[in-house]
Amino acid sequence: MIDSGIVMVGIGDCAIARSPVKIKTSGLGSCLGITLYDRQEKIGGLLHTMLPNMKEKRTADNPAKFTDAGILYLVDEIINSGASGKKLEAKIVGGASMFENSHMNIGSRNITSARETLKKLGIPIRAEDTGKNYGRTIVFDTLTGELLIKTVLRGDKII
Repeated sequence: MIDSGIVMVGIGDCAIARSPVKIKTSGLGSCLGITLYDRQEKIGGLLHTMLPNMKEKRTADNPAKFTDAGILYLVDEIINSGASGKKLEAKIVGGASMFENSHMNIGSRNITSARETLKKLGIPIRAEDTGKNYGRTIVFDTLTGELLIKTVLRGDKII
């Protein structure tokens, strides 16, 4: 767990931090950014996944690459860092359809996988900004739980 400044999360990676640290990731096209937050403890985690399900991959070298396995991994890690599993809430961002005529629908499958996994775990989704056809950068504030979403030509917003 990181305790100061801003933490960068790459593709297929995650990080956990305690207030007042911010966690940032960029390059969310069809990828999905998922945050988990315990408001009471002010501990948050951010996951940047690439693919919807681990079962589609033969080797499980990095659970953070996969939406389903990454969420499970992040939940375990955030609880081990002092958060309460019963108090976690989630936000999801990304899952865009970046290319016309994409038959794989990775973005929408990532969104579905996140919703299903969080529902199974009983973690409410407090907000989301998903789909569409543009990329996003997000900055998660562990002090407030706010998630700043930055986009090119579409402005910024907080959820």
